[in-house]
Amino acid sequence: MSNTSTQPVATFCGNCNCGCPQLFLDPAAPEERRVRITDDFGQQVQMSEEQFRDLVAQAKSGALDALAAAAS
Repeated sequence: MSNTSTQPVATFCGNCNCGCPQLFLDPAAPEERRVRITDDFGQQVQMSEEQFRDLVAQAKSGALDALAAAAS
């Protein structure tokens, strides 16, 4: 993703003071890599907007609730 057109969308902060995962959108990137999620270790995942919409839909439906419960 080019940094010139990357737009920050959200920051997901915990209470750790070690950096925060972030969500970015890059409209100028190839379609299959327009959404980027970075973690606090410098890694990233890139996906299409369609894949991201599916992720959000699954989260809203409760499909990820067990994972969130296990992490707390």
